[in-house]
Amino acid sequence: MPPRRKSAQAGPPTMAQLRETLWKTADKLRGSMDAAQYKDFVLGLIFLKYVSDAFAERREQIRQDVLADGIDESRAEEFLDDVDEYAGQGVFWVPGQARWEHIAANARSAGIGELLNAAMDAVMKTNPALTGVLPRIFNGEGVDQHRLGELVDLLGDARFTGHRATERPASTPTGEDGALFGESAAGVPTEAATRPARDVLGEVYEYFLERFARTEGRRGGEFYTPASVVRLLVEMLEPYEGRVYDPCCGSGGMFVQAEKFVVAHRGLTHSGDIAVYGQESNERTWRLAKMNLAIHGITGDLSARWDDTFRNDRHPDLRADFILANPPFNMSDWARTVDDQRWRYGTPPTGNANFAWLQHIIAKLGSRGTAGVVMANGSMSSKQSGEGEIRAALVEADLVACMIALPPQLFRTTQIPACLWFFAKDKGQPGARRLAGRRGETLFIDARNMGTMIDRTERILTDGDLEKITGTYRAWRGAKSARDKGLAYENIPGFCYSASTEEIRTHDHVLTPGRYVGAAEADISNDEPVAEKIERLAKELFIHFEESARLEKEVRSQLERLDA
Repeated sequence: MPPRRKSAQAGPPTMAQLRETLWKTADKLRGSMDAAQYKDFVLGLIFLKYVSDAFAERREQIRQDVLADGIDESRAEEFLDDVDEYAGQGVFWVPGQARWEHIAANARSAGIGELLNAAMDAVMKTNPALTGVLPRIFNGEGVDQHRLGELVDLLGDARFTGHRATERPASTPTGEDGALFGESAAGVPTEAATRPARDVLGEVYEYFLERFARTEGRRGGEFYTPASVVRLLVEMLEPYEGRVYDPCCGSGGMFVQAEKFVVAHRGLTHSGDIAVYGQESNERTWRLAKMNLAIHGITGDLSARWDDTFRNDRHPDLRADFILANPPFNMSDWARTVDDQRWRYGTPPTGNANFAWLQHIIAKLGSRGTAGVVMANGSMSSKQSGEGEIRAALVEADLVACMIALPPQLFRTTQIPACLWFFAKDKGQPGARRLAGRRGETLFIDARNMGTMIDRTERILTDGDLEKITGTYRAWRGAKSARDKGLAYENIPGFCYSASTEEIRTHDHVLTPGRYVGAAEADISNDEPVAEKIERLAKELFIHFEESARLEKEVRSQLERLDA
């Protein structure tokens, strides 16, 4: 009998196969440290593996180009060691001691942790954009060096270059499974051309952020906003060009999605049309954001270090065109100063920073800027500690463009019901955008019944949900994207309503959409007389009773035979 041949994989591995390999990597360290710790370890190592793979990919491309130009291979090294040849393509220069082949060769040595720390240092030293960003935690007292070596071995089995895009199943909504089947992979056949390292790692990094956020529970909300919520914010604002700001940027997901939006609508050559600015108060999360932007090739200003936005605004002179934010809900411990110039519409209460965040965001908007903010539902109706007066002042200043009530269970990390606030500094017809004049009006959208449950505890907004919500807002605002599709706004009972400031005033400036949109119109197309319906349902019920009795008799008969 001939020996069995090992089946060869057809082509490079898919994203799903890469994901499986990398999650095994995370599991290697899970038993020896808490979730927050191993997140830093794993994401740091993935980043190092990525820069090494991307460097090797670019190095081989340079070699091939040199030989194609007829230059002798003996002279190729001159070109291979030209740092500018890498930087010009957005590839980080990786010194020899940080290249993966060197690390893998020493994975089982006693000093693997020290070797990895040195590799991180070397990469940061030669790439100023990464200064102070990469973790140097691999040689700590509590780190199991044997497990770390196994981790390096396993990670060596994964390559971040040459991957096929996994075709998204038709039934899988965008954003499910950590956005792994995101826009860049949608509709791409499995047998299509391979993908560059940056695209692959960008998706892997986003996937891991979501998985770690789930693992850490409530703490995960500090660095991760669900993908479908981020997409909704971005698609509502349509940030084609200009300054994009996030005052509590977490791991930078808003910026990544904003860039994806620009590339999807205007092409890769326009990715530089937006400039991103952010601030983050947590050191670990700030490092995650810096790596996330670097991986996606986004040059952003997250300031030289992490800092508290209320205590020390790192972008004091910034006036943004677009602001996207998911601040901590109902934050009670915050740096409050009574005479802060940002509190133009009222001083926020000591015990809750919701209206401090909203006023900070408004203060950072340019003259025609727009903003989308995730908030706890209480912000729409609370009247305690002066919050009602601040909300009324925002409405009377004609700043509130749209309010959206979100469905429950979108945020795995908190059970607090959430909503979206959208601000516009100018609701007239600004500039070349030819928007519809909406001064003195606010759009209310009730999306509480939308979304699809992807498991027992988590809901996402599908592509169809996002299109319905954003299409409604764009039509109301008269955006070009709506005009191109021939969309015209109209009030829909139970879903959306455009209210005047006077109407909002009669509701005491409470901004809960349910107060304005009313109840959905009942579907009477299949109505039947009540008496006939009762008679029909009673007959169906009696039939079920008879079937139940028959089945009970059959089961008893079978059980009696077993006794015999």
